[in-house]
Amino acid sequence: MRRDLCDGVGIARLLNATLVLPKFEVAAYWNESSGFADVFDVEYFIQQMNGFIKVVKELPPEIASKEPFRVDCSKRKGQFDYIETVLPSLLEHHYISITPAMSQRRDRYPLYAKASLCQACYSALRLTRSLENKASELLEAIPKPFLSLHLRFEPDMVAYSQCEYSGLSPSSVKAIEAARGDRKPWTGELAHVWRKRGKCPLTPNETAFILQSLSIPTDTNIYLAAGDGLMEIEGLTSVYTNVVTKSSLLSDEDFTSMHGNTKAALDYYVSINSDSYVATYFGNMDKMVAAMRAFKGLYKTLFLSRRAFAEFTSQGFSGKDLMQALWKAHLDDYVMGRGSALPDCFCEFKL
Repeated sequence: MRRDLCDGVGIARLLNATLVLPKFEVAAYWNESSGFADVFDVEYFIQQMNGFIKVVKELPPEIASKEPFRVDCSKRKGQFDYIETVLPSLLEHHYISITPAMSQRRDRYPLYAKASLCQACYSALRLTRSLENKASELLEAIPKPFLSLHLRFEPDMVAYSQCEYSGLSPSSVKAIEAARGDRKPWTGELAHVWRKRGKCPLTPNETAFILQSLSIPTDTNIYLAAGDGLMEIEGLTSVYTNVVTKSSLLSDEDFTSMHGNTKAALDYYVSINSDSYVATYFGNMDKMVAAMRAFKGLYKTLFLSRRAFAEFTSQGFSGKDLMQALWKAHLDDYVMGRGSALPDCFCEFKL
């Protein structure tokens, strides 16, 4: 949601358009209903974006009853693509709704659009006062120093990956099968190729093994930034015993009253302020956290290599030999303290 909002700001500036505070389509994430104001400080966002783009809370009455003209921005490539193909729709209909711009080239934006996007991402988006206080309380409760670990091994994640795993518990297998739907796992040689391309999420057990390979002590304080339904967690906690979660640190009343996106906001806040951040995947959360940490000068950020793990295990590596190979595979990133997936950030200029 942060990524899509930042993209929306950049596009609005390209088109010289007014941005209406978005309504989150959270059903796709957590099957619940909540809005921008439940997570972000509305007044602060509008104030901080002043001079970059105009932001309004609601549509003007004359068009509020109309359905927006929907524009698919998923394949847009840059400045001129928007101006040539999207701007005419805006001028004709006055009110458009855009889909997330997954493939756009933000590096091709003119400086004024980059500045607006960067202002939104790194300065204007602030959690609500109550949520930030709760996040600060959570951060204070975590034993220091600590590593924030974003571990992705939920049933829907595994089902979406189309990967199969051996040795999972019956309950995990059942949960994955229930989440698969029509998305069947790859089999035979295709499954082997898919895994070697790094497409299969690391299990908690595999994650613990890689952390050990990197000589991260087993008594390290770890904050587990993960959603509900994480499977096979014992594979991690049986090795790394000082693992805490938001559910273990917050009161039952606080935790159960929170929406899925507010829980995710807590994980984001803790992760951008952690002593180090390790991710087992390179999804939207990881990209946003890594970018903010880089922007703040916190370079102890690492992405574990699923591809390296799959490649070495397919070659028959195990035990100490596998650990040594994984250490070498992560060496440059680990010594530098930053993941190789981090590009040069065009938001480094002073706003």
